[in-house]
Amino acid sequence: MTAHLNRTQPYAIAMFRIVIGLLFACHGAASLFGVLGGAVGSHGGTVPTGTWPVWYAAVIQLVAGALVLLGLGTRGAAFVASGSMAYAYFDVHQSAALWPIQNGGELSVLFCWTFLLLGFTGSGALGLDRLVDSRSAMADQERASQPVAG
Repeated sequence: MTAHLNRTQPYAIAMFRIVIGLLFACHGAASLFGVLGGAVGSHGGTVPTGTWPVWYAAVIQLVAGALVLLGLGTRGAAFVASGSMAYAYFDVHQSAALWPIQNGGELSVLFCWTFLLLGFTGSGALGLDRLVDSRSAMADQERASQPVAG
């Protein structure tokens, strides 16, 4: 059983990555474009362009979420997303109460730790990272097989 689960682990990580990336990108799209109900607390509206930190957070959500969804630059995008959610928790929620259940910060905490995990696991299967890595490895092999001119 364990061997089978280990073989399918890259696909489970990929499905996890796809769902999390989609959800995060949806938050950014809602805040920036007013879709899917709009920005939180705006009754279907958007966040004002350039306002700190909500507009920048929405851009990070949209871009990092899309990159994680596609599995392109997953580790870097996940670390940026994790950091932005840590900032959101400590700047916005922590001042209201100590525990996430009390201060409404559960989603920030969950996204923070989820993206931190993806930063360490990578994209899993089905990510564009693998395509880029395989092309890079083939180019390295090609260069290594070239004779050195002397």
